[in-house]
Amino acid sequence: MRDIAWTRSDEATPLYLQLAQSLRAHIDGGGIDPGSALPSERELSEMVGLSRVTVRKGIRQLIDEGVLVSRQGSGTFVARRIEASGAKLNSFTDDTRSRGQDPGVVWIYKSYALPTEEEAAAVGVAPNVRVARLGRVRLVGDEPLAIEHAVIPAIFMPDLDALGDSLYQALEAHGFRPTSGTQRVRASLATQTEAGILNVRHNSEVLRIERCTRIPDGRIVEFTRSVYRGDRYEFVTDLNVV
Repeated sequence: MRDIAWTRSDEATPLYLQLAQSLRAHIDGGGIDPGSALPSERELSEMVGLSRVTVRKGIRQLIDEGVLVSRQGSGTFVARRIEASGAKLNSFTDDTRSRGQDPGVVWIYKSYALPTEEEAAAVGVAPNVRVARLGRVRLVGDEPLAIEHAVIPAIFMPDLDALGDSLYQALEAHGFRPTSGTQRVRASLATQTEAGILNVRHNSEVLRIERCTRIPDGRIVEFTRSVYRGDRYEFVTDLNVV
């Protein structure tokens, strides 16, 4: 890591915010690689000539912004930006493992019910046909990155007890893995509940994703609405001249 160049630039701005700004610029300039550990509070304090309380507040500011992540017992690290393909139909689990990371899940709910009018229209079933409702928090390591709410016609998901971390693996086991679909992504702000679950500030930037997928015969197998942390995710699509 290169030494952090820091000088007091604005008497009206609190020192911890000036430090946060300098650290952010240092990281953006390649001074610390994504995934690398930040120096300890003591080392940073000696490096920039500020108290450890001020350094701690500056680091906390960048953690709240998603620039840094804190890992219990390990230290503070520069957050990695995750690039996900916006043109490839893949599961969160498969996508995470392809990057050499460990996916995880915390279930919010998992049950069968009759669909609402909106849900019945979204998955193309009659109002008296049962659906599976799934709500979960998606993790990479121990870090919450997304909240997903899915609706699946029960015929495609006959055994909720057998559903593990990956919805697509469970669908594939029953012969119903989706092969096509439509996905919409829009920018939004985290609600208070979403912010608490994702460990970000209220009104932080998030990406809201609506996905509808189909099996080869054209039937809709999944309707999912997700909220992804905007400070950690980028959806990338390759463009070609037609």
